[in-house]
Amino acid sequence: MFKTSSIRTMLVAATALAGVALAPVGAAADVESKDPIKLTLHDWTGQLITTRIMGEVLKKAGYNVEYVQADYIAQFAGLQSGDLHIAMEMWETTGKDAMEASLKTGKTVDLGETGMDAKEEWWYPLYMKEKCPGLPNWEALKDEKCAEAFSIPETAPKGRYLGGPVTWGGYDDERVEALDLPFEVIHAGTDAALFAELESAYQRKAPIMLWVYAPHWAVAKFEGEWVEFPEYTDACYKDPSWGINKDMAYDCGKPFGWIKKVGWKDGEKKWPGAYKAVRNFTIKNDEMSQLIVKVDLDKMKLEDVVADWVAKNEDRWKAWIK
Repeated sequence: MFKTSSIRTMLVAATALAGVALAPVGAAADVESKDPIKLTLHDWTGQLITTRIMGEVLKKAGYNVEYVQADYIAQFAGLQSGDLHIAMEMWETTGKDAMEASLKTGKTVDLGETGMDAKEEWWYPLYMKEKCPGLPNWEALKDEKCAEAFSIPETAPKGRYLGGPVTWGGYDDERVEALDLPFEVIHAGTDAALFAELESAYQRKAPIMLWVYAPHWAVAKFEGEWVEFPEYTDACYKDPSWGINKDMAYDCGKPFGWIKKVGWKDGEKKWPGAYKAVRNFTIKNDEMSQLIVKVDLDKMKLEDVVADWVAKNEDRWKAWIK
């Protein structure tokens, strides 16, 4: 029989071994604070994927992570106050103004680019070009017959432009007014509703003009083109005298460019290791599009897609949290 002292020794040893086996990649002792780091979740699949990849990696480094649903633009109030801590995707196409204004307060910090290139613009299926042959030039949309080809009973004779959820920003209502386009902007309620309508219209060869963004599966699955508006400049959004309409701003297309990460500035002092990992995070358009396909088209659970990515990319994310 074992002596009581021996049993105790064995239990202590077993507990210690279990602790080693279950310890996160970066030992909890190395974590600067166990207070939760709050990562914001928005309402499109790609952002949910990037955020959960980053969150799960931070958990493996020993950090306490919380996911918080937040409005894409309005989240800056929380990031500035410290009620929210990190947003993984701010798109130059729609979030540039809000991000720059927030950075000027000195309460948020630019955490660098994600590695993805953003494009968001008016998009139409290629079969619609027969009814509006001047496309992709935006001036074709000013023709009443072309506009009517994109109409639905609720907007006729004006064309319908199906925009993203209002929370995405993008200035499409202002763009229609500034360029005097015979279109009515109707905002989809959700990302899923936006692309469900595209799927339905495409199958029926029905008229549709809508907001499409990349990286996304839609540009690979469907044949179509983006409308070519006057090229974006900062002056277009800020100086009404710039461009075609001398009295109004937004008489151009959306900017194309970066997708950045942004965070509460004081969080970098509180969790320097976590912020370093966020700065190190990178992913490319093609890779992200494939992950979105798995969720939106293959109907895999988002959490399973993220877990699979984390399992297959250990060397990569370990370098982020070094």
